[in-house]
Amino acid sequence: MLRLQTPLPERYRDASAAELDAMIGAAKATLGERLFILGHHYQRDEVMKWADARGDSYRLSVLAQERPDADYIVFCGVHFMAESADILTGDHQAVVLPDLNAGCSMADMADLDSVTEAWDALGEVIDTSELVPITYMNSSAALKAFVGEHGGAVCTSTNAREILEWAFTRGRKVLFFPDQHLGRNTGIAMGYTHDDMRVWNPRFELGGLTEDDVRQATFLLWKGHCSVHQRFTPAHVAAFRAQHPDGIVVAHPECAHEVCSIADEVGSTDYIIKAVAAAPVGATIAIGTEIHLVNRLAAETPDKTVVSLDPLVCPCSTMFRIDGPHLAWVLENLVDGRVINQISVDPVTTEWAKVALQRMLDITQGNPVAEVRNPATDSRALPVS
Repeated sequence: MLRLQTPLPERYRDASAAELDAMIGAAKATLGERLFILGHHYQRDEVMKWADARGDSYRLSVLAQERPDADYIVFCGVHFMAESADILTGDHQAVVLPDLNAGCSMADMADLDSVTEAWDALGEVIDTSELVPITYMNSSAALKAFVGEHGGAVCTSTNAREILEWAFTRGRKVLFFPDQHLGRNTGIAMGYTHDDMRVWNPRFELGGLTEDDVRQATFLLWKGHCSVHQRFTPAHVAAFRAQHPDGIVVAHPECAHEVCSIADEVGSTDYIIKAVAAAPVGATIAIGTEIHLVNRLAAETPDKTVVSLDPLVCPCSTMFRIDGPHLAWVLENLVDGRVINQISVDPVTTEWAKVALQRMLDITQGNPVAEVRNPATDSRALPVS
């Protein structure tokens, strides 16, 4: 999804790496504690070196929540991540995305209109009081608000199983979006089978399914995927193992089930980082995830050989949009008192999205989960995990 923004001035486009470093360093020094830069694991090194905190999308937003003294949260990630940061931070803080076109193809595969249409269509076939909507963290604020308002919750790749187990205490079926692979891999790990699952394609009437399909399915999986993780195949695993019989394959759960089912380990970005750290010295590890993280792990663990599962894999094209010129541009504008590329989520969406996020935290922390929460009367702050 392309978003309109002010063109990057020539001064930044033509600057050398050294000049950009000088601009960014000077702006950071001037802004001091008023500035907090967040760097997602998939960011390029020229940006990551300036981050005050590294992490996955939700963890970074929680870290921003812990910094109420920072006037400016500059999120080096993608659009939905900056939205989450805006939801969790105070009204006095401005969340900035250096390039508004740093989006997420997966998140863009499910929007509020298509999910609402799907929900209404499903309501013509089944009782939606028995259907629990679950959205992956990699989704828009509008979809987080939708699941909050409709009794569902947000999940991450770390806690997806726990969230789905909770969902089945509330209903008989789950509508899982936007990533079909995380839903499928988690469901199969829970003991369900492919026969329990149907893929909902929003391009077709009733998702391309029959009414019997809808009635029989336990999981309705949105036809969405990560453009990077979709690239990894069983052939990549076979080729790596042929070359490195004692090697270790670690895959992200956004990969297809055919890959995850034959990987040695499967887990979130944080899990992958820990798996590399825990591997024995001298191990050769092939990782099925975004190339910038793979290369960074290879550089930071020289006592092991860390490679991409696909030698020809390309970086996340939208995450790649955040670069030195854009970071220097937004920071120098902040020094001059101008906030550009601010991400703002409207108050109603913010409150219902908080409901969905709160449910996720209550579930994973063992707290009672309220059936209904009215954002207007329940002012609980989201706890820091």
